[in-house]
Amino acid sequence: MLRARAPRRLPGALRRGLTFWRRSILARVVASTVILTALVIAGVGWLLLQQTRDGLLDDRVAAVTREAADEVREANGRLVSAPGQDSDASEQRRDITDLIIGRGSTRGYGVVVAGPTGGGARIAEGGTESSADFSPSSVPLSLERHFERSGATSAWTFTTIARTDGDDTVVSHEPGIVVGSQVTLPSDGSTYNVYFLFPLKEQQDTIGLVTRTLLTAGVLMLLLVAGVSWLVTRQVVTPVRMARQVAERLAAGRLQERLRVTGEDDLARLATSFNQMASNLQRQIRQLEELSRVQRRFVSDVSHELRTPLTTVRMAGDVLHDARRDFDPVTARAAELLQGELDRFETLLVDLLEISRFDAGAAVLEADDVNLVDVAHRVVDTTRALAEQRNVRLEIEAPDHPCLAEADVRRVERVVRNLVTNAIDHAHADGERTTTARVLIRVAGDEQAAAIAVRDYGVGLAPGESAMVFNRFWRADPARARTSGGTGLGLSISMEDTHLHGGWLQAWGRPGEGSQFRLTLPRRVAGSLRQSPLPLVPDDAPEPVR
Repeated sequence: MLRARAPRRLPGALRRGLTFWRRSILARVVASTVILTALVIAGVGWLLLQQTRDGLLDDRVAAVTREAADEVREANGRLVSAPGQDSDASEQRRDITDLIIGRGSTRGYGVVVAGPTGGGARIAEGGTESSADFSPSSVPLSLERHFERSGATSAWTFTTIARTDGDDTVVSHEPGIVVGSQVTLPSDGSTYNVYFLFPLKEQQDTIGLVTRTLLTAGVLMLLLVAGVSWLVTRQVVTPVRMARQVAERLAAGRLQERLRVTGEDDLARLATSFNQMASNLQRQIRQLEELSRVQRRFVSDVSHELRTPLTTVRMAGDVLHDARRDFDPVTARAAELLQGELDRFETLLVDLLEISRFDAGAAVLEADDVNLVDVAHRVVDTTRALAEQRNVRLEIEAPDHPCLAEADVRRVERVVRNLVTNAIDHAHADGERTTTARVLIRVAGDEQAAAIAVRDYGVGLAPGESAMVFNRFWRADPARARTSGGTGLGLSISMEDTHLHGGWLQAWGRPGEGSQFRLTLPRRVAGSLRQSPLPLVPDDAPEPVR
């Protein structure tokens, strides 16, 4: 037989962590406070970092564009004021290029000179002069295209500056700003593009310092908030935990436990109210226990005291019942009625004594291996005469193999006998006995439990009566007589016997469609039940009308 694979269990540490998370208000409050604080700090830190970065970059852009404009203005002034306007253009280009590159080297920025314009050549194709440790490839192509348009003015953009060694090999990259402008040589009127490369290393270092400072401050703030939230929450949670512990002790029967009251705040007032409630509960519970003890003693004493007069009346009744053939018909009928009522009275006394044992907690379970199939057959054999008298047919549906359970055979037989007798009483739906009614007793078992179900097709149960049917002296129809001589305590005693075994006793029914009572017992005493081998709702039950 195929078995469903059991779900994979979580690791022990994770399971304990989830249990701690579910049960600890302190952990949830601290965690939620830290998470919300972290989100707030992250948002504020990001906003401050963006504002700092934008401010540093704006200041740096304004400074470098101003410095580049000054350099171009000074270079143009030197070209205009230089003697010999008809001098060699290459010499004039070299002089002004050396001047701009030299000033850039002393001031920490790079210079790339390209041109003349109009030739269509790109910086990547060569023909440029640049500072020794700056690569001409640092100039973005978009800035080059800007100066290809006629009437282009100075422009700037962010870029990545490539640093080189003496062999024009790129050794590092760093963020920077490139500012482009144009210089015109008076000798031949040619225009050259001059690109100033300003590194942003200082600004990058400043932003890094601000970032580390914000992270450090954020971590310290989180630790501080976690500590404060833990301390504040603990001041509230600790009294609640103490109240829980005291409530658990009260529930365990230690009714003298009380909370310690300190201060005059709301928690102290709560502790005072809790103690007052506990005192009132203790007083009422003791009163109820005393009343219950008196009631049990009364029932027990009355039951015992009634046995002696009942024995005397029983002896007299037996004499009258045996001599009823010598009486007139009316007196003979009276003797028969007296005998029947004495039998019912004696059964009632036995049931009352059994109920008093359950109420006093004196019921003892004498467990042994019991075959429920044999129990069902024995009960059917003992109730068959009553069933034939009521025109009821008893049927057993049981497996061929034994269905064992560790139980008290006397109590189990009493439960099944009560269920079968109750089914016989209610087997006829119309209350008439002209037709043969049917009562089905089913027995089944599995690895965890064994069960007996008693099904009748009689009057059934109305909604809500399946739970009330086990109450003492309860009847669905108070006007209906107990035809089997029942006392009204049978199902209540059956429920107590079932609880003593740690089992289930459940009822199902529908008006006019019969009912089914199911007894489920664990295979071993004190075993746990998860399901029953038999369904509570019978398979032949019609679908409810909607």
